[in-house]
Amino acid sequence: MHIYFSGIGGAGIGPLAQIAQQAGYTVSGSDKQDSQYIQYLKSHGVTNIHIGQDYDGISKVYDENPIDWFVYTSALPLENPDAAELRFCVNQEIKTSKRDELLNLILKDTGLQLIAIAGTHGKTTTTAMVTWLFKQLQEPVSYLLPAKVSYGEMGEFTPDSKYFIYEADEFDRNFLAYEPAISLITGVSWDHHEIFPTREDYQQAFIEFIEQSQQTYLWQDDASYLQLGSSERLSVLDPADEHISQISLKGFYNRLDAWLAITAVHQATGAPVDSLVASINSFPGLTRRMEQIVPNLYSDYAHTPEKVRGAMSVATEMAAESGQNLVVVYEPLTNRRQHYLKAEYKDCFAGATKVYWLPSYLAREDPTQRVMPPAELISYLDDPSIAEPAEPNEALKTIIAEHLANGDMVVGMVGGGGKSLDDWLRQNFSAS
Repeated sequence: MHIYFSGIGGAGIGPLAQIAQQAGYTVSGSDKQDSQYIQYLKSHGVTNIHIGQDYDGISKVYDENPIDWFVYTSALPLENPDAAELRFCVNQEIKTSKRDELLNLILKDTGLQLIAIAGTHGKTTTTAMVTWLFKQLQEPVSYLLPAKVSYGEMGEFTPDSKYFIYEADEFDRNFLAYEPAISLITGVSWDHHEIFPTREDYQQAFIEFIEQSQQTYLWQDDASYLQLGSSERLSVLDPADEHISQISLKGFYNRLDAWLAITAVHQATGAPVDSLVASINSFPGLTRRMEQIVPNLYSDYAHTPEKVRGAMSVATEMAAESGQNLVVVYEPLTNRRQHYLKAEYKDCFAGATKVYWLPSYLAREDPTQRVMPPAELISYLDDPSIAEPAEPNEALKTIIAEHLANGDMVVGMVGGGGKSLDDWLRQNFSAS
């Protein structure tokens, strides 16, 4: 079967394409722009990738080898319901679906049980932690990771594994397509407002996800937020659990994510908790989660107030340990989000000596919404004096270089992909 993945450079679609190839399918795909993820896929054998999502591009691929199934990122029809690739598939009567249908087919055909990690923030790190623990136990496992790690591929299909580890994203209600054996909820706070118009819509989606899961683990605050009662299928965790104090990872939220991961792997494998704690303390991290680009310069996938607070909990501990000033360069993800989240910024950069605030990275925008400039968003901070507007240009490059020369710790917080602040930092500061 030939499967064509549209948006193959995305964090959810790309690893799925890798898994499909490992499972024996013929794989090709496209994306709007080149990126580090595209290059990663090409270096790992997924080479038939077209840059540009146009009618002629998919037509040429089809002419060389007819496409049986077109899998697309959720953003494609949202950005353009009349997308050229979708039109081509309609004209050629090619099966089309989002990623969930293909993954469910793989799960059904292989008999793999799903360990799903959901939540507004922290789910990628937790998914990576669960995968790390399985590998440390030398348990065969299949998984999909939306970020690169040092201890495995982003997507891995192992025929003799019992479990498939998956980050179950709530965007476009993707996570409601699954019935996990074990689910972890890392945290719940209203997001993806174009999909969930009200806070109650968002909460109800998580309630439905939990109801579809055989066993769910979540924190007390989230159980209260979702107004969930006690149940044999629901395990509510205490953030004051004594085991958490034995976890030495930097950042309070990282330690909570680690305990969720330990709980899931203990449930799935029966491995002793103490040995799992020891293993998680050597967790090597993942790309774009406080990833060092050059000494004292880091990139983190923090792009909303909640994610920023999580990143700051790690960064402030790191800076305090080394006696450094902490400087943040922030690029919010989507203007649309800012209209809903602006009042939540408040103290999220507490602990930073300086914040340089860039224009929002634009994606899946509502064209009727006014684009909010950095200066306006800065005004919602409890202490606006710590921040100033900036642009990714030579002036900012000089400013960052001066901070690094002064021995400061600089963290780029950014959620965008290609042509984002993350790309800019790597292009301007990565060691040659």
